[in-house]
Amino acid sequence: MATIPYRTALIVGAGPGISRSVARALAASGLRVGLAARNVEKLAGPTTEIAGKAFCVDASDPAAVARLFKEVEAQLGEPDVVIYNASARVRGPLIDLDPQDVRRSIEVSAFGGFLVVQEAARRMIAHGRGAILLTGASASVKGFAQSASFAMGKFALRGLAQSAARELGPKGIHVAHFLIDGAVRSATRPDSGDRTLDPDAIAQAYVDVLRQPRSAWSFEVDLRPWVETF
Repeated sequence: MATIPYRTALIVGAGPGISRSVARALAASGLRVGLAARNVEKLAGPTTEIAGKAFCVDASDPAAVARLFKEVEAQLGEPDVVIYNASARVRGPLIDLDPQDVRRSIEVSAFGGFLVVQEAARRMIAHGRGAILLTGASASVKGFAQSASFAMGKFALRGLAQSAARELGPKGIHVAHFLIDGAVRSATRPDSGDRTLDPDAIAQAYVDVLRQPRSAWSFEVDLRPWVETF
């Protein structure tokens, strides 16, 4: 099996679900891992588990994202794998949604992704290598009732991934979008049946993509429980 050709990873929007499993898988593969979130207290467990570093960031703030990358470089080294996992949603009927809440949701899900991809690309282009992975959802391709803000944010993130892949791929940077189409198991959703996605299995897909030779890169990976009809 091919090894991962990278040394340092940064996961933005880290938490107890998919990102924790991805962090474990990357650390087990020998990468140094930094985890970034608005609330760093929730990162205590994951960072201790993998001997990683925790960083505080508001992903929708350009200055905060620029500062994050400088801090990661100083403490871990320049990241050559960057994963954007942050998102926000506001549920409710369209006519009842607060416009400011919707703006905030889109800022986190999409604009934050742009800021992180931009900072990562500025560094990776100089080296002609690197990987940028973006976490999408069912809402990336289908908007659900009373979930307009989440759909808008995830549709935009997918568009960013496609544009970035076409622009950065020829420069040696692997950009991939992961469409997580289904509910993911967690502490609040411990269902171990086939109806939900195992976060460790999702993490395996991320690691497998990082191992791909560039003669056959994946640019979008669609993951869903095998029993789901679509």
